[in-house]
Amino acid sequence: MTALDTSVRAKRSLAARIASGAAGGALRAFLLVVGLFWLVPTFGLLVSSFRDPTDIAASGWWKVFTAPAQLTTKSYQSLLEKDEITHALFNTIWITVPATLLVVIIGSMAGYAFACMDFKGRDGWFMAVVGLLVVPVQVALIPLSELFGKIGIFGSIIGVILFHVGFGLPFAIFLLRNFFAEIPRELLEAARLDGAGEARLFATVVLPLGGPAIASLGIFQFLWVWNDMLVALIFSDSGSQPLTVALQQQVRQFSGNIEILAPGAFISMVIPLAVFFAFQRQFVSGVMAGAVK
Repeated sequence: MTALDTSVRAKRSLAARIASGAAGGALRAFLLVVGLFWLVPTFGLLVSSFRDPTDIAASGWWKVFTAPAQLTTKSYQSLLEKDEITHALFNTIWITVPATLLVVIIGSMAGYAFACMDFKGRDGWFMAVVGLLVVPVQVALIPLSELFGKIGIFGSIIGVILFHVGFGLPFAIFLLRNFFAEIPRELLEAARLDGAGEARLFATVVLPLGGPAIASLGIFQFLWVWNDMLVALIFSDSGSQPLTVALQQQVRQFSGNIEILAPGAFISMVIPLAVFFAFQRQFVSGVMAGAVK
């Protein structure tokens, strides 16, 4: 009877493995099809950015498969000759990088303070920070516009950066505080007994352990600031506008200026994608760590 049961279990396990493998293969194939379908507009934008405006108006981007001679770099040459576009691209970098770094640095320090340090009113202050998460951006547009105008930073890159930092910090503090709170207290106490101060403890123990969460936060903040147009449209002027606003101005002024819009839109999209793929391992580690916790 024991040998029969073992044989039945072996057959069942083999059948279960085959069914599981088939189901897994079907799921992977389905996800692959969905992923390829999702990438079609991106690929079409890429192809259109290498086509002449007359070819774009005459046929769809898939025409290049039968007429590859349509591919040209003239659109990118026209883009680089537009001073307002190249200037807006650099403005986007000057806005996005400081806004991301400031949120990550200040959010990390504040998250550590709320998670690992004891001070009066800690929980109350943290609840106030959490409450700021529900404040919509639109509510602060007019008051901050008036404030920035009085102190002389309205219409400048500094004003746009400060707005993004102010609205990025509540989420950053909330995320990192919850992540740092899961670090074993025994580990922190052992470091303190070895003579480590709070600054050294934060730099040598907490930051390395919180790397995945910090990387996830950096990616979120970078994508949000890079793709933003509402804040930049209000708080920037012609000399400080980022790429999103510059492309919107091209649509409003020239309407059919596709030789500028197609490569500009692709550049605006491909840089955040490159940042995401460069840090995707840390991003996934941070998400999985948060799920396990």
